[in-house]
Amino acid sequence: MRGPSVRHGSRARRAALVLAGAAGVTAAVLTVVLPAGERTAPPRAGRPAPGGSPRPAGEVPSPGAPGIGDPLVPLDGNGGYTVRRYTLDFDWRAPGTPFPATAALRATATQALSRFDLDFAGNTLHTVSVDGAPARFTRDGDELVVTPARPIPRGGTFTVRVAYTADPTLRRHRDDAIQDYGWVPTADGTLLAPQPDGARMVFPADDHPSLRAPFTFHVTTPPGLTAVANGRLVERVRQPDGRTRWTYDSEHPLAPQLVQLAIGRFALVDGTGPHGLPVRDVVAEDLVGATRAYRSLTPDHLAWLEQRLGPYPFRRYGVLVGDTELPVALETQSLSVVPSADLLGDRVDAERNLVHELAHHWTGDSVAIRRWSDLWLSEGHARYYERLYTDGHGGPDLDEAMRAAYEQHDQWRHDDGAPAEPTAGTLFRQMRYDGSALVLYALRQKVGEAAFDRIERSWVTTYRGRVAGTRDFVRLASRVAGQDLTPFLTAWLYGPHTPPMPGRPDWRVDPVEED
Repeated sequence: MRGPSVRHGSRARRAALVLAGAAGVTAAVLTVVLPAGERTAPPRAGRPAPGGSPRPAGEVPSPGAPGIGDPLVPLDGNGGYTVRRYTLDFDWRAPGTPFPATAALRATATQALSRFDLDFAGNTLHTVSVDGAPARFTRDGDELVVTPARPIPRGGTFTVRVAYTADPTLRRHRDDAIQDYGWVPTADGTLLAPQPDGARMVFPADDHPSLRAPFTFHVTTPPGLTAVANGRLVERVRQPDGRTRWTYDSEHPLAPQLVQLAIGRFALVDGTGPHGLPVRDVVAEDLVGATRAYRSLTPDHLAWLEQRLGPYPFRRYGVLVGDTELPVALETQSLSVVPSADLLGDRVDAERNLVHELAHHWTGDSVAIRRWSDLWLSEGHARYYERLYTDGHGGPDLDEAMRAAYEQHDQWRHDDGAPAEPTAGTLFRQMRYDGSALVLYALRQKVGEAAFDRIERSWVTTYRGRVAGTRDFVRLASRVAGQDLTPFLTAWLYGPHTPPMPGRPDWRVDPVEED
């Protein structure tokens, strides 16, 4: 997500322990053992039996944890299972009108389960079943607690199906760059802004950015409306009553916060990017002509980013432009949503948004963050490449933009926390954008442009399609640069004060203004 722009003009000790031993690289994938409190990989399943694999002797079923233990949001995600696929079935009716919905989650138990949780907020529940058998359920805040008719053994595969009435008016608010999120109404339908935890207002989920699975979307729409979602259109079938059923496959695993599902009077505009990459823009019918000039720049943006970060990591891309007052753009995977206002004004501002959300597909979408405190890796990279691009395309000079960020960095540390030490309420504040891009700029100043470019390409290549965090980045950067960067990056990412900028002895940090 492209957040706020910089205006122009005791932690360090704990961080050193977090980043200690950064001399080598340890590969991190979706099934590695995660830090304490987070889910581990499922053991290999045995021979399947009705309801799953045989339970190891002596293992007593117990409840799955209500969260994976992320220090900032402990109840995000759920313990005891791994989702293998989501299948969503929506019977859309009209804007602002509740409609029938079903979500099926196919999963593998990572422990013997007596019960388990799903992240699910609002909406009207009807039935919950596990492998076709009715299950008991209760709600506790955003937790949907499911007790199957019989325990699920470790390694067992199971499908939980939730039937509910979806409420497309559900939204929440944050006092940061996110603002309002969840369902986003349009004149004739809806689109989604699920970051950071809005997916649970749309469907039951294992809702944490490190937890990804493929999605299948089935959406039935009234005549004249189009449904779009992440990935590839698999099928479009006209129903006997004149309605249309649309089926999409996400093609790649994705986190719930990156799901996009939009319904309305859209034009589908097909194009081609580098190496024949399919580019599909989804545009409100009355905005096609007005937004064409900036949308047509996508192939150039793809080529520019590929020169720096390597091949685009997904099978297709496109921009979703809805006729709505969406407050921010968002990197929903393979189909970034961009406010129409951003594509109707200044070219530099339009390209900043477009490049920012596209850059996220390398850093944030393909390379997913391990914990929410790693968000600086996602937003900082997107902001850095946005700034680097506009430096050469009519926008502010990169050095000037980073100097302005440097001057304000202590203030942001005071207000928002150090780059890798946000609170839940300051996740999407200024420090995670220009403040975190400044960390990358400082790293480039420290190791030199050539080594920095090697670090960046190695980062998105090594962890493509995987989960990684701050320790992984420090280890990789140290290995590629041939020097231990732990002390340097510890000070920048966790220190109470902004360190000196390498090569810029004349740069000064403004004094902090207390509240």
